[in-house]
Amino acid sequence: MSQFNTSDFINPMMTQTWRNGRHEVRCVKVIAETHDVTTFTFGMSEPVLFFFKPGQFVTLELEIEGQRVMRSYTISSSPSIPYSFSITVKRVEGGQVSNWLHDNLKSGDQIAVHGPVGQFNCMDFPADKVLLLSGGVGITPVMSMARWWFDTDSEVDMVFAHSARSPKDIIYPLELEYMTTRIENFKMHLICETTEIGQAWGGYRGYLDKAMLGLIAPDFMQREVFCCGPEPYMKAVRQMLEAAGYDMSRYHEESFGATPVDDVEQAHKHADAAEIENQQPKDRVQVSFSDSDKTLDVAIGTNLNQAAQEAGVNIAKACGVGICGACRVKVEEGEFEMLQNGGISEEEIAQGYVLSCCTSVTGNIRIEY
Repeated sequence: MSQFNTSDFINPMMTQTWRNGRHEVRCVKVIAETHDVTTFTFGMSEPVLFFFKPGQFVTLELEIEGQRVMRSYTISSSPSIPYSFSITVKRVEGGQVSNWLHDNLKSGDQIAVHGPVGQFNCMDFPADKVLLLSGGVGITPVMSMARWWFDTDSEVDMVFAHSARSPKDIIYPLELEYMTTRIENFKMHLICETTEIGQAWGGYRGYLDKAMLGLIAPDFMQREVFCCGPEPYMKAVRQMLEAAGYDMSRYHEESFGATPVDDVEQAHKHADAAEIENQQPKDRVQVSFSDSDKTLDVAIGTNLNQAAQEAGVNIAKACGVGICGACRVKVEEGEFEMLQNGGISEEEIAQGYVLSCCTSVTGNIRIEY
């Protein structure tokens, strides 16, 4: 179970900022995008702003069949929704990690992640006009960029061209369509290699080539290009742009190959340090829920809402930052620290109530819940 120091919270929102390193995160949502692609969303029990540059990736630290395994995935969500982040994973035949994630990771599970890192991002290469090219699950980093520009009401002129095997393999189709209906500076084009018999399809067919690119983005020579997908796809895009005389200094790409060696080494160092720390004895205290008749031992500093989750007690939670008051519970006796943002009155505090989302346990405690 993770610990946090409440003195490190940034007032008035008591919120920490994500920094490159090793972090224990909890899976909060599992969303099926297609028949073989799933989005996993992660957050923390205490408020944390997951800020990153759209296009960057995280490295997951997993234990599979008794072995530590590191694997990198691009963040598909946008930092404009800062209290969580998501990865979108395609199930690959024989893929050790992708299959494990699809078959095992569920809401409530806790894993370690390292990051965020990565040179492929839209913030380091600002432009007024961009062309976002993706193939298959390579859509994830450019989708993060598009979501960022969309959510922040950016005036960046976006042309988004995505290639998929068939209509059923298109990732985020409804969201892409929604974005085209809300802003004029987002143009979306979908390309499908094949269609099934009897399947209606009104988009482009075949493979992206120069003629098709000329229809999709006649002014592509004036646009900054961000490209991600399988290596054959990116190779074809590079060759096409080079043949057209495009300024390749304005071309940026990301591939889904092996995790960079330097990032693996750094992740292992962080993981080893965390393992040593976890082996050190920690002061433990007891948390009891009188109505539910459940008790568990936790480390001092554990968030009360997180302790409830570990005990199988479902405390209502909404804002997570001490504003709404939805997670109010009564402390019958015990020691704690609470930093809140107006979601509870002084009278309620005097009666023994706390907000579980922003309360840390400092001694044995019994909760009426």
